Amino acid sequence: MAETKLSLKLLIDKKAKKVLFAEAGKEFVDFLFYLLSLPAGTIISLLKSDNMVGCIGNLYDSLENLNEAYLQPNEHKNLLLKPYTPVVVPLLLPDTSKDREEKQLYGCSNHPYIYVTDHRNNSCPQCKHPMSNKVTFVSSNSHKQGSASEGGVVKGLATYMVKDDLSVTPMSMISGISLLNNCNVKDFSALEERMVEFSIDELITCCTKV
Repeated sequence: MAETKLSLKLLIDKKAKKVLFAEAGKEFVDFLFYLLSLPAGTIISLLKSDNMVGCIGNLYDSLENLNEAYLQPNEHKNLLLKPYTPVVVPLLLPDTSKDREEKQLYGCSNHPYIYVTDHRNNSCPQCKHPMSNKVTFVSSNSHKQGSASEGGVVKGLATYMVKDDLSVTPMSMISGISLLNNCNVKDFSALEERMVEFSIDELITCCTKV
């Protein structure tokens, strides 16, 4: 299986010898935001009251402040900002959701709409009858329509600005000009666009060193 490669467009100030920002697509931003689905998301949400700073804090704030219009219809920020259980990180691990066997649920024949269990023949809490009637769990994912089918966290129609502190914002001409002003860029002839490619392993290494 070929190694997955991601690409970024960098805007470089050759005079200052620094990368001003990267222009990234959906796949890269999805990867960054899904890092929050790891236990770090819960840790960050608890530490924010203590004015936690740093790149991971900026990444958390980026998703928290991202307008809902940029999110997939079936996505909720709290799944990443306040995760209950880790989710599969795209590109890091294979997506086994389609191959994963659905857990079978069972109900009581006397009270079929009140209690369910994932262990066949558990006793019904109300009548103590074995719960052996198969019932079907209908996931909200079964109602995905339209653009939601592309998966991930953000929509693929937009591009995003990623700065060296891992803050992420939707890309626009205004945000680009504002950043150039903040970086005190005067000589536009010193700016250079450069496309770079890197592997997932290289990306993980960079993120852990930020």
